[in-house]
Amino acid sequence: MKKYLSASICLTLAMSVLSGCSSSQDIAGKTTIELVTYKMEAVDLFNEFAREFNEENPDLNLVIEAPKDATTVIKTRLIKDDAPDMIGIGGDSTFSILVDTGVLGDISDYSGLDDIKESFLEIDKKLEPVPKTGVYALPYVANASGILFNKRIFAQYGWEIPDTWDGLINLCETIQAAGLAPFTFGHKDSWTTLAPWNALAVSMTSPDLFTRVSLGQDKFSNHYGDIALKQKQLLEYSGNDPFAYGYNDACTAFAKGLAAMYPIGSYAIPQILSVNPDLEIGSFVLPANNDPKTNILNSGIDLQFSVMEDSKVKEECYRVLEFFQRNENIQRYINEQISVPCKQGEFELNESLTHMKDYIDANLLSDYPDHHYPSEMGADALIQTYLVTGDLKKFLDTFDKDWIRFNQDNIRKLLEYEENH
Repeated sequence: MKKYLSASICLTLAMSVLSGCSSSQDIAGKTTIELVTYKMEAVDLFNEFAREFNEENPDLNLVIEAPKDATTVIKTRLIKDDAPDMIGIGGDSTFSILVDTGVLGDISDYSGLDDIKESFLEIDKKLEPVPKTGVYALPYVANASGILFNKRIFAQYGWEIPDTWDGLINLCETIQAAGLAPFTFGHKDSWTTLAPWNALAVSMTSPDLFTRVSLGQDKFSNHYGDIALKQKQLLEYSGNDPFAYGYNDACTAFAKGLAAMYPIGSYAIPQILSVNPDLEIGSFVLPANNDPKTNILNSGIDLQFSVMEDSKVKEECYRVLEFFQRNENIQRYINEQISVPCKQGEFELNESLTHMKDYIDANLLSDYPDHHYPSEMGADALIQTYLVTGDLKKFLDTFDKDWIRFNQDNIRKLLEYEENH
């Protein structure tokens, strides 16, 4: 396990990041529970949660840390046998690694799992490199990725939300004819290329594609060509040089009304509103296909909580989860972070998610494909390079080769699993 984790980080950097993070903030007569979360942007709310929890539970001392580059800190602490009791991370490739290495505890006996929407529990199961018995995280909140739009501009011109690919392209032509920019992009930061990529891919491919490719039953090149071509077509409607703007630049341009739409996730809304708090933002599912019934929402687990396998305070950790899961606390979180709750129940979504609500309520959603790509593969850089060069064949060939190159261990384990089951 240690070799696997250490291969995925730079230990020297991690040690410098780690300095000062670990803390034995024990209080006499109390049991300390340490939670490390990667949600730096929500640190103030987590501090409020910790204070309120500790007031309600005088026998416990909940300590929540949100260090910079938290995933690196977590991996480093695991290598040093200094794991926290709980972690808060996203449903992504890091979660897959931690499940595979066996450092996350099985929380299938936690009763609060019964309240979680099945779709999000399934997302986590699909992130397991090889199927395992048990549950290793409590999905807390998700995000939604599609197209943000300026509600005032749309209302001024009477534009309607498109539900087909042709309708989206026609809308772009109409916006340009009105002398406005349909889109802004921030592809100078390569990771932003994944936003439209994921939103297209979930409606144009099946979630089991990763397994089929790993088992040698399919290739990404059989499916990713059309996705790549559509993403490149969207760049024709950019109001700026897509590769001159970074993420912050694109958020600022959209906030200032320099583009009518922005293909990005709901996670960008707080950043946009920090520039223009009065902006009225809406969002809709990116209609990848011409049959509206085949379009689904790109939604992944933005934050989930795991109890570490070696934690000596598992029952106390469950009390923390119960506190987080209170409806009022979930509502506080989704209000601040503009998120989607993973728990069943009646929650009030941010107005910007109104046009996605039907998909959310009906569970017509699928996880971000890039959550399955090994980080070493650099899928974002591959997409960015293709969008610049337009060399589709090289992009598809490289994607297939790099998946095998950087996924060898998982492919071997999956083949062995299939052989034995």
